[in-house]
Amino acid sequence: MIDPSPILQSAFAFWSSKVLLTAVGFGLFTKLGARQLTGAELGAELELHPRGISDFFDSLVAMKFLDRLGDGPDAKYSNTPAGALYLDSASPRYVGGILVMLNERLFKFWHDLPEALRTGKPQNETKHGQKGIFEELYAELPRLEQFLASMTGLSRINFEAFAEKFDFSNFKTLCDIGGATGLLCIEAAKRHPHLQCTSFDLPPVEPIAQRHIAAAGMSARINTAAGDFFNDPLPKADLITMGMILHDWNLEKKMHLIKAAYDALPEGGALVAIEALIDDARRDNLFGLLMSLNMLIEFGEAFDYSGADFRGWCEQVGFKRFEVIHLAGPSSAAIAYK
Repeated sequence: MIDPSPILQSAFAFWSSKVLLTAVGFGLFTKLGARQLTGAELGAELELHPRGISDFFDSLVAMKFLDRLGDGPDAKYSNTPAGALYLDSASPRYVGGILVMLNERLFKFWHDLPEALRTGKPQNETKHGQKGIFEELYAELPRLEQFLASMTGLSRINFEAFAEKFDFSNFKTLCDIGGATGLLCIEAAKRHPHLQCTSFDLPPVEPIAQRHIAAAGMSARINTAAGDFFNDPLPKADLITMGMILHDWNLEKKMHLIKAAYDALPEGGALVAIEALIDDARRDNLFGLLMSLNMLIEFGEAFDYSGADFRGWCEQVGFKRFEVIHLAGPSSAAIAYK
């Protein structure tokens, strides 16, 4: 008999997802820190009703996101090594910021996936007459800084891998387009002392990037530039990077950015797009495919793409050589050489 378990696991997956997202939203892993607490103690700190405490915490144990020493009411809960590293906000590798956004925004928007598929239109705040998330964030600097910081945990894993795996020896200058807090520049500059880097983003982001770069002790090696990548020429550099940028746009705007990068590069220069690249056969990278559906829900015409797609677009504007380097998890770097 054919096992129905894979069908049922996917169908019920939102249960376990919501448990993890709720735990992060409550700050559970941060409150635990390095401590061991009973369910009653931890529940009291999180202000939970007694009815759900053991079910909630033991579900996280079964999901391998919490450890538990002992059984029954006196059992002590603690963070797993992975939970301490990635879900405690005190950790420099915290990835919980993106989980908070998933819980507060995208969980409810994905309920409208059927409408998105039927209409091709976004299902985010704009559907209800509100400002889009980026328009809202860029209007208020503290919220923008908080948002950018929350995204760095997820980006750090890919940017560190890129800084380790890519051969920078033929490049003296790097410009990261949509550089946010300057994280990609920081990771590359730390590992490659010969590189001079520029983090390019909209004007409200520039002071945020400058603070993060200074905190990393990299102000002498990394500078910032402000502009709009659809209206201003890109800063010239030997290497131009775009981390999770191209997938935010429709094909016309993707082509604009690729052409702008080509124009800013010297002969032998390279454009690097870091994304959850969909595999060329569109069979294996489920996360990349789901991310593309998320772009539909967020922006309508925006979409993720494969390495073959990237190569075809780059060939149209004149790039001559291509490669894909796997980074971490579902993410890769697609590289086009001029």
